[in-house]
Amino acid sequence: MIMNKKIALPFIYVLLVIFFILFVFPFVLIMINSFKSNGEILESPFALPTHLSLANFAEVIEKMNFFSSFSNTVIVTVGSVICIGLLAAMTAYYMVRRGGRFNNGLFALMVASMIIPFQSIMIPLIYIYGAKLHWIDVSPLGFLIVLYIGFGSALSVFMYHGFVKSIPYELEEASLLDGCTRPQTFFKIVLPMLSPISATIGILNVLWIWNDYLLPSLVLTDERYFTMPIKMKAFNGTYMNNWELLIPALLLTILPILIAYLFGQRYIIRGVSQGAIK
Repeated sequence: MIMNKKIALPFIYVLLVIFFILFVFPFVLIMINSFKSNGEILESPFALPTHLSLANFAEVIEKMNFFSSFSNTVIVTVGSVICIGLLAAMTAYYMVRRGGRFNNGLFALMVASMIIPFQSIMIPLIYIYGAKLHWIDVSPLGFLIVLYIGFGSALSVFMYHGFVKSIPYELEEASLLDGCTRPQTFFKIVLPMLSPISATIGILNVLWIWNDYLLPSLVLTDERYFTMPIKMKAFNGTYMNNWELLIPALLLTILPILIAYLFGQRYIIRGVSQGAIK
């Protein structure tokens, strides 16, 4: 048995190294080609650049109107994530502490709604709120945030629900005896204790909203409000064969969310593991 473990261990390491190379290789290829000219990319895509120049990035930022789409994406992502986290935490807290058939049935309904595919309701949803109520004309980015809150709340409430049940109610009773109101108890006692799952939910929602293409493509028709995935699609249609611009644009699009994931992955693992224990 010991010999089998000694043989299997190097084999596992080799497999992990192979998978790591396969995972990292596309990112490395994008990075080394983002500094090349179009001719160098077509001639030798796997070779290192002869010299490092940021001219491609400067041209992409100008032609892509990068900072406009970047700020739109940040507004939608940050606004949606904050609203989803706060509203979902409050909803889960109310459902757990109040209990009863109505709240339990409402929670079950929210969980069941997660199995409904967005594609089955997207056209009626956009038609009702956009064409009939004209919410898109009032504030396209605000309307997009409202939609993300609606579609992201069910999973967030489900994840918060289990964490709230693990918090001893005696802590809240003590704060109430000390003179705190219910809202003060929630914001000063309960919400700080939900920070592990809040970080997990926040990172997951950031990854989803930042990279989402389908919902913004239905809502955002004015180029001034384009988010980065929509802007990248339009940029690709304009400079289809110009690789010296497309590759740096792709790198600029994925780099912010990649950095956010690398810094936030430990919170995802911690939140999921604590949720499984609780």
